[in-house]
Amino acid sequence: MAGKFELYKDNAGEFRFRLKAGNGEVVGSSEGYKAKASAENGIESVMKNASDDGRYEFKEGKNGKWYFNLKASNGQVILSSQGYADEGGAKAGTGAVARAADGAKTDDQT
Repeated sequence: MAGKFELYKDNAGEFRFRLKAGNGEVVGSSEGYKAKASAENGIESVMKNASDDGRYEFKEGKNGKWYFNLKASNGQVILSSQGYADEGGAKAGTGAVARAADGAKTDDQT
């Protein structure tokens, strides 16, 4: 089931987006962007790259949880995950991103 992107402005005045699965769970979040158009380009890039397993990078955090980043073709991080208990959970989480991004609409809350 397709999810949705929520585009919003944070407390610092930067544009950000989060990707929510069909059940409403946040499966990834962006960095802050100065321009709204840049955040919108980030959303397009997530939609384009989410189904490519080679675009994901996995890391163990200092807190022992596992995270992944989705990278664009230029190597820039376009989406970061929540923390997972183990690497297997993080790898499974990429599937949730791919499913949610496929056909997702954008809810512009700016």
